[in-house]
Amino acid sequence: MNVSRFLHFLFSVTATFACMQAQAQLPQPLTDYEKAANIVYGKVGERELLLDTYIPTDANAQSPLLVWVHGGAWRSMDKERVPILSFLDHGYAVASIDFRLSGEAPFPAQVHDIKAAVRYLRANADAYDPNKIVLVGASSGGHLAAIAGVTNGNEALEGDIGDFLEVSSQVQAIVSYFGASNLTTILSQSTPHGLSVRIPSLDMFLGGQPEDMVEVAKLASPVFHVDANDPPLHLIHGDQDPKMPINQSHELHNAYKQAGVAVRFDVVHGGEHSGPAFWDEIRGNLVRDFLSENL
Repeated sequence: MNVSRFLHFLFSVTATFACMQAQAQLPQPLTDYEKAANIVYGKVGERELLLDTYIPTDANAQSPLLVWVHGGAWRSMDKERVPILSFLDHGYAVASIDFRLSGEAPFPAQVHDIKAAVRYLRANADAYDPNKIVLVGASSGGHLAAIAGVTNGNEALEGDIGDFLEVSSQVQAIVSYFGASNLTTILSQSTPHGLSVRIPSLDMFLGGQPEDMVEVAKLASPVFHVDANDPPLHLIHGDQDPKMPINQSHELHNAYKQAGVAVRFDVVHGGEHSGPAFWDEIRGNLVRDFLSENL
């Protein structure tokens, strides 16, 4: 096993253990709901792309849909851990999607998959509003939610996956928990610990380092795509995050402000990279207030 693969294996084991510990700390929904697991939303060759839906029993055609995009440095984790299920108690439906990880295919495969999932979910809406779809992600998932959300109609990023290519992949809002936004600056902003994670992760995700693939890094960076037509954005980031520099959220916040698009930046003082403070009822209320104002 070479060094790169060993580091990838070690990262995956560590991340999985950390997420298992964190799962017990997540708020759980109180309302009754139905889970539909492993729905095929598209295929790449023989590879099936899957999602799960969580629909409250009292959901209706006016219910917004939150589409969860998991983190894991673009290279690990899956749809099983969903820290936003408590939103079911407040009239939201939730979908959680899997997508090709960077070890299987580099960027833009992940964005193509996410947009295909949105098209599928819009085309098959019966217990939620197809015009109130929100992308929500954390860490690398926050980055993917943002890049998929601000690139509606971008030919290079739409892809041709799934059976609903005529359906729009436009979303009506984005929520990014401690996500990346500018892959051309992220390394210069990172702590030594952050660099130990980010350098090999970017190598797999982009197919090389940002300084060697500037145009690809820009294409993968939400800050270079923001314009006045983009959906409202809610950012959440801890000011003590050792893995994802808070300046990444500052950059996206500034890009939104300059474009004149609705944006809110919630700084978690003392917050690191995830933790109970990011998923509790107080922070959930802030996100729901923002979505209620903008959907």
